[in-house]
Amino acid sequence: MRYVRPFRTLSLDDLPLVGGKNASFGEMIGSLAPLGVSVPDGFALTADAYRALLDGPGVRERLRGALAPLDPNDVDSLRACGALARSALREAPFPPAVLRELEAAYAELSRQYGSEATDVAVRSSATAEDLPTASFAGQQETYLNVHGAANLVEACRRCFASLFTDRAISYRAERGFEHEKVYLSIGVQKMVRSDQAGAGVLFTLDTESGFDRVVLITAIYGLGENIVQGVTNPDEYVVFKPTGREIARRLGSKEVAMVYDEGGSRGVRNVTVPEALRRQFVLSREETAELARQAIAIEKHYGERAGEPRPMDIEWAKDGPSGKLFIVQARPETAHSHRDVAKLVTWRLKEQGAVRVTGRAVGTQIGAGPVSRLDHASQMTSFEPGSVLVTGMTDPDWEPIMRTAAAIVTDRGGRTCHAAIVSRELGIPCVVGAGNATAVLQPGEPVTVSCADGETGRVFDGVLAFERSEVDAREIPPTRTQILVNVGDPEQAFALSFLPVDGVGLAREEFIIMNAIGVHPMALVHPERTDDATRRAIAEKTRGYPDGATFFVEKLAEGVARLAAAFHPRPVIVRLSDFKTNEYAGLLGGAFFEPEEENPMIGFRGASRYAHDAYREGFALECRAIKQVREEMGLANVIVMIPFCRSVDEAVRVQAEMAKHGLVRGEHGLEIYVMCEIPANVLLIDEFAAHFDGFSIGSNDLTQLVLGVDRDSGILAGAFDERNPAVVKALRMAVEGARRAGRKIGICGQAPSDHPAIAELLVRAGIDSLSLSSDVALATRLRVAELERTLAGETPDSERRTA
Repeated sequence: MRYVRPFRTLSLDDLPLVGGKNASFGEMIGSLAPLGVSVPDGFALTADAYRALLDGPGVRERLRGALAPLDPNDVDSLRACGALARSALREAPFPPAVLRELEAAYAELSRQYGSEATDVAVRSSATAEDLPTASFAGQQETYLNVHGAANLVEACRRCFASLFTDRAISYRAERGFEHEKVYLSIGVQKMVRSDQAGAGVLFTLDTESGFDRVVLITAIYGLGENIVQGVTNPDEYVVFKPTGREIARRLGSKEVAMVYDEGGSRGVRNVTVPEALRRQFVLSREETAELARQAIAIEKHYGERAGEPRPMDIEWAKDGPSGKLFIVQARPETAHSHRDVAKLVTWRLKEQGAVRVTGRAVGTQIGAGPVSRLDHASQMTSFEPGSVLVTGMTDPDWEPIMRTAAAIVTDRGGRTCHAAIVSRELGIPCVVGAGNATAVLQPGEPVTVSCADGETGRVFDGVLAFERSEVDAREIPPTRTQILVNVGDPEQAFALSFLPVDGVGLAREEFIIMNAIGVHPMALVHPERTDDATRRAIAEKTRGYPDGATFFVEKLAEGVARLAAAFHPRPVIVRLSDFKTNEYAGLLGGAFFEPEEENPMIGFRGASRYAHDAYREGFALECRAIKQVREEMGLANVIVMIPFCRSVDEAVRVQAEMAKHGLVRGEHGLEIYVMCEIPANVLLIDEFAAHFDGFSIGSNDLTQLVLGVDRDSGILAGAFDERNPAVVKALRMAVEGARRAGRKIGICGQAPSDHPAIAELLVRAGIDSLSLSSDVALATRLRVAELERTLAGETPDSERRTA
């Protein structure tokens, strides 16, 4: 047959004939089915069929006439010319030879699936589509649940016409594609009954940072169109490629599901998802692992075909009757594919303002401008370039103005919806799933949209000052002294992983507990000890989880795992919780479990809590989370660190408590460090060394305890100085003692970040590592490299340059 090709006869070599989507179907069926990649069967109506349509009487002439007056930068011109072009194709007679082959191929596909008229998806596949430098995804139409030959022909006719949707015309004009040199093939594919299960989109990298060692999966109930259109907020899952194990999941709202319109005339319709289902995750851990396995196989194959890494953007669907997972589209990811990962670009707000709304951050940029709030695409003519577009959600019809926006904010959608995909490609800051942005943000008011602080995007009141910086990591020299980074927020871990550092010297559990959990661990174990209002609040916080303890373990494990995965196989030192009693009391339910202390800074904190009856059960949850990260998720690069350990006896008790929950020093490669932040740790460093694998100096607490200065006291702020001779002597003693005992020692306190002289002193003393805040890590590495050359008897570069 000339105009029809079964998917099984196609490969990527057939892209000019059948477009990227159909060529990809054939490539996967032919090359990846033996590896367990499941793709529904079907056939392609080739680009020759589209050419045959154009060759009909007067069709080309009518199409050229429709596009002749086009101004792609004028919304009204786009609408008028696009409507005429689509009419020209919809009204063109369907070539008889094409019709015969199409009907015969559909009849054969129906027989294959045991039906007289099987249900199919009709998808456009442009010959310039799915190239790694441009994303034509969503530019043309898709029709779902199409039954019968007559309906199939009509759907194909509409697909051909959709080559000239307003957004497709605009996109081609901007990218320099000539309209007459882009052809359309159509894929006719057996439907997966995901209306009875779920569907979604996955990427073989983190969509915001470009971190390529994870698979990001999104999932909703019903057909997958709602996820791309941003109609509903999906569940999100993160799978770590090297281990194939899920390391994080986030529950989405999933308000509506697209299902078959049984007995109706529309093919599909949206229905409300029951509340009980919304509180559940769409996918099990076994299913996310299976999707990731198929995705990794696809990425590997396409990369080998291309001769270079090829991150992929993949759509999947779960068949309700069989429970089987299918791949229904695969195309190269376009936003990060050609990014120079050695160039580290960071954005930073130089001032703060009132936060108006929050949502999911897309990208890492910052933008500002007046709000332009639009309810419908029909209002696009009122949009002023440079404004912040605020709307419920976008679809491809919005793209002509999205390209000129300073930023975009939507009420609905997740990280794989239309607004997110287009914003990412355009390099425009975008916040999706903000919930009430259209109600809160008023037309004309100035706002700043920031996606520079991890996964949470924020819209601030007013135009705030911000800066962009760029560093080439190839220009950063190596050092003997390890340069580590302090990381509190797991949401920033993937972006920070590109820094030329040797690992994480301090990952604080407190940030995860405060922000991702928000409930006192003992209140989760014993909600009966709280009041009714607290129990209701805890129940709301923990929805989707079988009990409070599981919620705590899962959320803490996810945060730690994200940090560990980002820097894997580099070491990540995780400090066990070090809240003070007043801080613990601030957590939901905390007031029922915490004593009131005169001076919490030197009170019931750190190691003293872990084996105490007042917190032992809470500490058990921390241990379970760490064990899950290391042994179940396979992230053995996690080193555990105990804070504020006052005595050797306390160290023994804490490690005995850890052992009860499967964390035994030396087993499964587990290393246990201790904070060196109390004078006793310095004076008895040889004794402590017998029980720990390493030390990390906490300069803040060590300074306050050596000098007897409350570090939170405003009156005594002038007396708090890490450069005091007594503190300097303690620092030297700690480094010398650890080296004498054959133990690693670093510093994770603020001193090296604030005082370069302290960093120099420690390097000269032979410290193993400096762990600093991310904003000074690179500058410190440059200074340390020069200092080490000086110590080695070399002339520093700066002196050479001035000679």
